[in-house]
Amino acid sequence: MTTFVDLNAPVGYMQRTRDYYLALGYNNPYRWSHFDEVPFTPLKKPLAEARIALITTAAPYQPEAGDQGPNARYNGNAKFYRVYSDSTSTEQAPDVRISHVVYDRDHTSAEDPHTWFPLARLQAAAEAGRIGGLTERFHCAPTNRSQRMTTDTDAPELLKRCQEDGADAVILVPN
Repeated sequence: MTTFVDLNAPVGYMQRTRDYYLALGYNNPYRWSHFDEVPFTPLKKPLAEARIALITTAAPYQPEAGDQGPNARYNGNAKFYRVYSDSTSTEQAPDVRISHVVYDRDHTSAEDPHTWFPLARLQAAAEAGRIGGLTERFHCAPTNRSQRMTTDTDAPELLKRCQEDGADAVILVPN
């Protein structure tokens, strides 16, 4: 008997995450952050005039932390624990990677950095006049945090940095 596998079926990562959390010994399944009310502020100027900040969960490359290349297995040694910022105006693209993030490595890859760190695409959008420009820094948000740490520590720090940079809007690229 042949078993049919629907290769187009969605990956059940949410249930898998809940099950994994229970297997770790927690008494409750994992709960994603949620808010009854989410503040939303419409842009006060056209996007073509707006200064955009980039926030990613990609990590700065750490040579001592082991393999972090596009085909690397999950590498918890490459995690970082504080908000990190770097320049958007360097001639060479900043070396940030995503081996420290758990993602479905069977159905996707990290070979195209523009999918998880679209700095070059945003620079091109600014040059083409589609956005008003980029802030002088991009920011990296740690992923090895509890919801409380993200809400109480990392998010306020990211907001502060984006405000210091004069951002009108933010593009968040969670990996």
